[in-house]
Amino acid sequence: MGVEDLEKYEAEMELQLYKEYRDVLPMFKFVVETERRFYLANGVNVETRQLGAKVWFEVELTDAWVWDMHRPARFVSQVRVVTFRDLNVEELAQLAERDIMPEPPGIERD
Repeated sequence: MGVEDLEKYEAEMELQLYKEYRDVLPMFKFVVETERRFYLANGVNVETRQLGAKVWFEVELTDAWVWDMHRPARFVSQVRVVTFRDLNVEELAQLAERDIMPEPPGIERD
């Protein structure tokens, strides 16, 4: 497998992952971003921990979907994340209030 083949494969996987994300987004209430991963979840609990000058976050997610093209199963019932870096948790608007996600150029809806 050459470099071009590998790049094409990764681009196809990324596109497939984006399409899956677009399809599953309405099923979730929260978007959670860490320095390593992006999650959709229906339950989020964040605990801030501190030991001296060190601060970290312990995040528990329930009923979650993980943005990771290398995972064979992206739906997980529980996730526990420990991060020492930025953490972003956003509550999604209700489905009726959400804008329809625009299609990237060159992508047609199935």
